Amino acid sequence: MKKIQILGTGCPKCTKLAENAEAAAKALGLEFDIEKVTDIAEIMTFGVMMTPALAVDGQVKSVGKVASPDEIKKMLA
Repeated sequence: MKKIQILGTGCPKCTKLAENAEAAAKALGLEFDIEKVTDIAEIMTFGVMMTPALAVDGQVKSVGKVASPDEIKKMLA
């Protein structure tokens, strides 16, 4: 099971990134769990300075932008 984490304070961009990540994982037929990390201190432990950010299985894959579902599919593969 893939662990997908959306790092951000809950802004519209964070919400869109979560939607895109869910769409990408479903399109690939993956078992996944999406977690929204909104605590600034916890986000900083990932070394992320700009949000939104996307982490897969604890590794940061995208920072400071809303990745498209197609971009996220490549990160999940």
